Amino acid sequence: MEDALIISKFADERTREEAFSLLLKKYQQKIYWHVRRMVIDHDDADDVTQDIFVKVWRNLEKFREDSQLYTWLYRVATNECITFLNKKKQKQNISLDNDSSSYLSETLADTSYFDGDKAQLKLQQALLTLPEKQRLVFNMKYFEDLKYDEISDILGTSVGALKASYHLAVKKIEQFFNTHD
Repeated sequence: MEDALIISKFADERTREEAFSLLLKKYQQKIYWHVRRMVIDHDDADDVTQDIFVKVWRNLEKFREDSQLYTWLYRVATNECITFLNKKKQKQNISLDNDSSSYLSETLADTSYFDGDKAQLKLQQALLTLPEKQRLVFNMKYFEDLKYDEISDILGTSVGALKASYHLAVKKIEQFFNTHD
């Protein structure tokens, strides 16, 4: 289903629910995994994903189509993740870049929803040592296979800065694997 068709169906009151259903079918799983990689916990990811799609429902009419729909969705999702993590850090009274990595790592290890092998767990733990922006860039590039131009549109950051963030993230992950054998 083409995004333009989804948007035009959404603009019509009679086909709005059908359009939203099509949008969910096309993007819900991708958005969930984008969120899950940031917030780690399955229940939190479900809650944040639901909040994202409520926001999308309320604001899709205002979508100006000056970017692609998926870019706009990822921008909404990324902002919701950051907002959620900031609220969580305030509740837990932890710094997002420092103490939260150990908190999120514990959440990752304790969660019954993590079904990966030891290598996947180790990669996730390595990712949690990264600053938030590097983790976002790495996730979008490595797991979601987005192009730098797409990530630039989503995060509002230059391609050069994104390449540097990704390169630094890869180096830090390599260091983590070398020191945690």
